[in-house]
Amino acid sequence: MKITKILWKSAFIEKIERKHHVLDSEIEEILKGKKKVKRIARGNVKGEDVYLAMGKTEAGRYLSIFFILKKDGSILPISAREMDAKEKKRYKHGK
Repeated sequence: MKITKILWKSAFIEKIERKHHVLDSEIEEILKGKKKVKRIARGNVKGEDVYLAMGKTEAGRYLSIFFILKKDGSILPISAREMDAKEKKRYKHGK
């Protein structure tokens, strides 16, 4: 998946940092680095669906990043959190 640009909305970023203790720099690291991505829901706007990116930061955190893929290839992160045990196992085993 080619990412042309990351769109940041302060309301989402503030919630992610406050509730899940994930920094925007960690989100960017996952999205621009090695990750596993899958579509998880149809978006409210035609052609703009919700995706899940799973990856490991250089610091060793396993994160799940939820984002909307826009028609122009840019992405809008809407949530991020530590992977749960099931996600981590799936990520490590390549499924």
